[in-house]
Amino acid sequence: MRLTSLLRPAAAELVFFVHLWISPARGAAFDPVQLPNINLEQLGRVALTGDFDSISLYTYQQQTQNPFSANGSQALITQLPNGDYTAAATADAYIKTMCPFIRDNGELAGIVVGGNFTSLGGIETQGVAMYDPNTNNITPLPGLLGKVSAVYCDQDTDTVYVGGDFKGANSTNAVAWVGMTGWQNLPFAGFNGPVDTITKAPNGNIIFGGTFTGLGNTTAPVKEDQQIVNLASANITSGSTTEEDGFNEPNSIVCPTPGQDEAGSTWLLEDRTPGFWRADLNFGFQPTKLRLWNTHQNGRGTKTFRFTALPLNGIMNMTYNDPATGKKTPCDADGARCPLSDNTSLPYQDFEFYNIVGMSAFQIDISDWYGDGAGLNGIELFQDDIYAYAVPDLNEPNCANIKLGSNSTPTGPWLTAPSGQSQSQYLTIDLASEDVQSAGTSVVFRPNIRQKGNYSVTVYTPGCLQDNSCDRRGIANVTGIFTEGGSPIPPQQISQTNNFDKYDQIYDGPVDVNTDSFRATVTLAPYTQQDEEILLVAQRVRFAPTNYTGGLNGLFEFDPASGSTLTDFSKSAFDQAGINLQPEAAVTSLAVVGGISYVGGNFSDIAGIIQNIFSITDGNATSLPNGGLNAQVATFQVFGDLLYIGGNFTNTATGNVAGLNNFAAYDTISRSWLALGSGVRGQVNTIVPLELNITENQPETCITVNGHFDRLEAFESAPAVPVQGFGVWVPSRQNWLQNLDLTTRRITGKLSTATNITGSKPLLAGTISSQGVPGAQGAVELTSDPLQLNSLGVKIQPEPVASPKRKRAINGQDVSGAVTGIFHDRGELNVTVIGGHFTATATNGSTINNLAFINGTGAVSGLGSGLDDDSVFLALAIQNDILYAGGTVSGQLDNANVNGLVLYDLAGSNFAYPQPPALGGDNVAVYAITTRPTSTQVYVAGNFDTAGSLGCPSVCMFDNGQWSQPGSGLEGSVAALVWQGNDRLLAGGNMTINGNSTRLANYDARNQQWTALDGPESAVPGPVTSLTRANKDMSNFWIAGKSSNGSAYLMKYADSRFQSIGDGGRLGDQTTIQGLAMLGLDDAHDKSDLVGEMMVLLITGSLDVPNFGNASAALYDGKNFIPFILSTSGNGPGSLSQLFSEKEVNFDSSGGRMKLGFVVLIGLAIALGVTFLLVVAGILLERYRRRAEGYQPAPTQYFDKTANLGRIPPEDLFGRLGQRGGAPML
Repeated sequence: MRLTSLLRPAAAELVFFVHLWISPARGAAFDPVQLPNINLEQLGRVALTGDFDSISLYTYQQQTQNPFSANGSQALITQLPNGDYTAAATADAYIKTMCPFIRDNGELAGIVVGGNFTSLGGIETQGVAMYDPNTNNITPLPGLLGKVSAVYCDQDTDTVYVGGDFKGANSTNAVAWVGMTGWQNLPFAGFNGPVDTITKAPNGNIIFGGTFTGLGNTTAPVKEDQQIVNLASANITSGSTTEEDGFNEPNSIVCPTPGQDEAGSTWLLEDRTPGFWRADLNFGFQPTKLRLWNTHQNGRGTKTFRFTALPLNGIMNMTYNDPATGKKTPCDADGARCPLSDNTSLPYQDFEFYNIVGMSAFQIDISDWYGDGAGLNGIELFQDDIYAYAVPDLNEPNCANIKLGSNSTPTGPWLTAPSGQSQSQYLTIDLASEDVQSAGTSVVFRPNIRQKGNYSVTVYTPGCLQDNSCDRRGIANVTGIFTEGGSPIPPQQISQTNNFDKYDQIYDGPVDVNTDSFRATVTLAPYTQQDEEILLVAQRVRFAPTNYTGGLNGLFEFDPASGSTLTDFSKSAFDQAGINLQPEAAVTSLAVVGGISYVGGNFSDIAGIIQNIFSITDGNATSLPNGGLNAQVATFQVFGDLLYIGGNFTNTATGNVAGLNNFAAYDTISRSWLALGSGVRGQVNTIVPLELNITENQPETCITVNGHFDRLEAFESAPAVPVQGFGVWVPSRQNWLQNLDLTTRRITGKLSTATNITGSKPLLAGTISSQGVPGAQGAVELTSDPLQLNSLGVKIQPEPVASPKRKRAINGQDVSGAVTGIFHDRGELNVTVIGGHFTATATNGSTINNLAFINGTGAVSGLGSGLDDDSVFLALAIQNDILYAGGTVSGQLDNANVNGLVLYDLAGSNFAYPQPPALGGDNVAVYAITTRPTSTQVYVAGNFDTAGSLGCPSVCMFDNGQWSQPGSGLEGSVAALVWQGNDRLLAGGNMTINGNSTRLANYDARNQQWTALDGPESAVPGPVTSLTRANKDMSNFWIAGKSSNGSAYLMKYADSRFQSIGDGGRLGDQTTIQGLAMLGLDDAHDKSDLVGEMMVLLITGSLDVPNFGNASAALYDGKNFIPFILSTSGNGPGSLSQLFSEKEVNFDSSGGRMKLGFVVLIGLAIALGVTFLLVVAGILLERYRRRAEGYQPAPTQYFDKTANLGRIPPEDLFGRLGQRGGAPML
């Protein structure tokens, strides 16, 4: 079953587990990464622990570890060959709809993408664009302003029908893209309300659905020039102004007082001198009328002037009513100079602009005067647009004596930001600030509505690039009330992550005129269900009057073949079906199955037999069984003969079918409702298909459900499952994926829509974070040949740390997930141990807390009772078959307290008895445990003061059932231990020796003495948290930690000095290094003084890799940091704690394999040598055999050959050869 294109948006939380089908496909090329050829054979088994729920090797340049976006921005998403998802093109807001535009010649022009974005793939494009899946190129489709909610690609007419909430050309909310020639107006000029869905009817006509009631476009208001442009807040300047006191202030003519032509209210120029008056405003405007009051001070006055729009520098043409004739007259065409009368009986003159032009400043140039010079007594500027600005000073001026002028009320410590590349100044507030209370933060906009009527209300949002706030922007919650006695509109969420300026329509309908008892208002506030540390902006709200041809109600049928608009709506079954609905119907979904059209939304019919869904067939609208559904339908998805439906319903209209909670299916063949489980608790917004591997290597289409729900409802034997707005229904299993016991991949994020691409993988839209090892959570095995990650068979569920005592005192990091691990293979005992702060499920179904055991057969088990559930294991070691497990461990075993360390008998699968006396001190924690080579001694290090009754700070030794203090004088916190031979121990941390501070210390086990490491203490910039050897005898080693300024450091100690990784290649300041390990290579890298050419340093933690970003592990070859492993945890980057292995790295044999040429030469030499030895051995054996059988050497003397020649005559020798009857005789 192929995926079908969805035409509705989704904004659903997505946390699910899937094993994804990876199919071969054409499409954009992905760039593979060549990782170093690591050789792990000498280490035996190798594993990694950490805090992650998904993980993968960095194998393609398009991979990232970034979390999914939660601020409203989304992306086009495609699948990499390794199964991970990657963003093909990132948008700055929601992507709501897509369709493949296949031309009438069968070629794919691209994927048409619609939403409320202002940029896609870094390309500025308003609401709609074309995406090429073969090249990842974005082609803007300019001309629309607003958001696109629905697209329908019609191959038959070579047309893309686009609907939404926008303006384009001479259309509103609907327009067509024809071939590749561009936008074309539809004959009906769009709709007076938003379009939410578009489909093609069985008869070939295009069906539009939405919340419109008529056809048409916006129109000019009946009352023109309604709003006064606020000049009081402008920067006023002038030229050639008089020096006479009281008449030299150009600001004095703003907001004129009638009848006061005197000092303080009049502005004059110098005698007989031309000059100018200029206003620079903090916002853009489109003036329609200029009103001027001329001065008559001492016979002076302005005679001619012209108006220049800035920054366009365009001289504006205007008309005026000639006082002498009373007729409308154009200003002088030569230079567009307008006359101003000196008639004292005229209080002012109005000049109307011939063209409406946008500007942010203007200048009046005065060229002639009456009497001794020019001047003005007043000025006002008007516009048709009705705006309310967030910055109060930009609204209509108070001095204009407007009773109910536009205004705004900000609540909270908002700051005014400059307009930049936007149309006006705006307000901004940082919700992360300590003095901001999100619950009380808002801006209330109040427009000056002088005329009752229908208005389109839009909210403007300034772009985030101009103020570099894109990474801080979030979502605004907008509400409004527009009629006296009416109810507020439902809250609408507006993403503010747009790169460039945008607007969102929030309402289209009646708005009442301002009165003393009522004013229309729009309120903008933070959206509560998001990160509270966002930046919120508020700019302006516009009210635009609308005009339309009425008679529709949410549905309209358009015949492309006729090329005209059918105004007799009764001839269309769709139009008539909408008209028969109750007023203000909202159609959200359209679908066609088996030649029958289905309509869903929020409506009921006048007859009372249709509720929220119906079908149209044979020209008739028909109710579905049981009257439809009892509440709103939000989305459809067709799958075979089934119509999947999501919304806010709980049953049919008559309440006869149980289990239809917000998610249900309708069987179009049997005409019956189907319960899908028992639905979900909460609203479903969108249904998106996704192909998954439910059965091994058998991909099938599953149904993903997105919305504002928190639970998959229980049904039959399946329990209720808590979720975060996302579920996956598996049709073949008739169950939720979350209820099925499958090997799964974890993906987190949000999906909005999906579409098919012929011959390629489906294209998704939304925001997703995924990594590629199914079933790997918290711990994973690393293998080579090939290099890959594999699940260890235990799913770690990290537990957050609430208690301050559970923090690692060395680095201040809260501990969550798997922290440490160890392999043990001795005799018949084969076990892997994982420790940290987590829960897991044992093979027998019981809950495991913080320490898990995986035996050789894969069975998973945990500890018995006795330890506190909030214990955290940070260090492990094994002596014989006894596990030493340390950390912030507490509890009681056999009536004895446990603190910091517990012993466990791996052979007996129970706690060892007796346990060591408990460690003591404030915030006891064990960070490192190591066994002394060729000894039974176990050294335990961390943050403690005593062991039982023994004073034994920081490092203590356990042997033969009792504690001993190794040396004296050491105090502080020790994070890492490594042996430098059999008798010398290196400790790293934050310590003192005899009161002197040090980061590294040596312990001589023979002399029982601690000494600070040679070299200045200041060479190590902060406490050591990680430590690993750099050569065989540990005379060289690597250390890492956090410096005093909070940044991570990485250093190597060699030749009695420290070498720091330089600033040019160091890890970013947000890095936390948790583990270090040296690994061998099969192939040499470039030579470096820091890392041998057949070795590489593995760094684990939460890393900020130069020129890359977040990673959980990186490789360092002495010159470059190479991203190695990426992981995520929930909606955020994951981290890796450490690598552990069966064996230690062998520096003598590191490098593993020789070059192939050397292998061939050596093989040939060995073969020749073996051949030579075989020949020699054969000769010796033959001589031995002959000697054993009595063979004697032949005589070597030379004898007389002629001595006996005469003894036998020749005839006697050969005479009988021819005779028969006997053998020849001599």
